[in-house]
Amino acid sequence: MSSARLRSAALATVLILATIMATAVAADTGLPLPRFVSLRSDEVNMRTGPGRRYPVEWVYRRQGLPVEVIAEFDTWRRVRDWQGIDGWMHSSVLSGERHVVVTGGIRILRAKDDADSPPVARAEVSVIAKLLECPEDTAWCRVEIDGVRGWLRRDEFWGVYEDEIIE
Repeated sequence: MSSARLRSAALATVLILATIMATAVAADTGLPLPRFVSLRSDEVNMRTGPGRRYPVEWVYRRQGLPVEVIAEFDTWRRVRDWQGIDGWMHSSVLSGERHVVVTGGIRILRAKDDADSPPVARAEVSVIAKLLECPEDTAWCRVEIDGVRGWLRRDEFWGVYEDEIIE
């Protein structure tokens, strides 16, 4: 086989593997990996492994905090938080309800998805917001914080993928 054919075959293999990895689906649940979820209660243990026999490494006390599911094992989910800490949580303490956490600095919620739109509220770092929508082809998402609805740019919070559409 010529070197050009070998390169073409190798490139095709890499493209196929990249497609498979980009559309990874958990075998147990059939849900996509990775994906965002949130903490169901105001006290959730993060363990070093997928089971109660593993020690608790962190205790989270923030209901609604978004985490990213990066792996699954039986009823356990390996998750990563907004600060990059990862560990295992039982699926019963996670919710499919979407939330985001404000990052970077004080952020301004806007009345519309436009930087010139009037402000409706300010949000400090680590504030949790309910995610309402992220329309297609926009850098903005609509959120709700303590009953106040407004728009934030995607780069002002953690908990949604760059091109993710939420309706």
